[in-house]
Amino acid sequence: MNNLNGILNQHAFTTTVDHSGSFCGVRHFNNSGRLHLLESGTVKIVQKGGNEILLDRPSIVLLSTAIPHRLEAKGDSPAALISASVSFCLNNSSMLLKALPDMMYLQVKPSCSMSCTVQWLFKEVFEQRFGKDIMINKLGEIFMLQMLRHATEQGSLHEGALAAINHPQMRNVIDAIHSNPGHHWTLNCLAGLAAMSRSKFAESFKNLVGQTPNDYITDLRLAQAQKLLKNDKPVSFVASEVGYEHGSALVRIFKKKLGISPRQWLKQSKSKAACVVNA
Repeated sequence: MNNLNGILNQHAFTTTVDHSGSFCGVRHFNNSGRLHLLESGTVKIVQKGGNEILLDRPSIVLLSTAIPHRLEAKGDSPAALISASVSFCLNNSSMLLKALPDMMYLQVKPSCSMSCTVQWLFKEVFEQRFGKDIMINKLGEIFMLQMLRHATEQGSLHEGALAAINHPQMRNVIDAIHSNPGHHWTLNCLAGLAAMSRSKFAESFKNLVGQTPNDYITDLRLAQAQKLLKNDKPVSFVASEVGYEHGSALVRIFKKKLGISPRQWLKQSKSKAACVVNA
């Protein structure tokens, strides 16, 4: 599981809190993964198709993908709730995203390792202090990492999606790629690391990871590029850092994979981060 560190680092995600505080009525969600944290009160989660879960005590629910669902407040008093979107920077072919269960549910108890973060989150929500919005979103990201750690330690991750990092030959390839995604990797080189023929390696990698080696490396480079862009690095610099000779090559990859240029992606990312609505 040490290889998960590299996967977590490359498959970056963002959390954006778009509700914090009292909750009543009904709200629908369908555009991204969601993280719901209930401090008090009662709410019902109703998924498309009729599956329901009643939250009537401090609890946490993570829906890792954009599963259409709605929240319904129950009882006479408003619930105290934090709700955040969870967006992985790359597409849904991510090995990590495939490994997560569709829904994770945990009750917040003193013995729960995440209870301190939950308490800190709610303290920030109900206090008016400098940097409140930034703090809440950063705590949301820390909390997501704790959820992923919990899923790993509890064996909740789907083994099929993580088979590559436990494979005696393929783990060497995953380690090498994550150590240097900007390297000029060839199929021959990667097959050699796995001690396989080209054809056997290509077939095994696709079956285990769910992507071709080239697509996987491209996604890792994009994740690294997105992190650098968020740090206001020029496109030409970012391109060279992640393995492309020219900025134009990075622009082509962004448009092919995400449908927009690096600058457009950065503008959208900053705009989304700024649109935090506190109830």
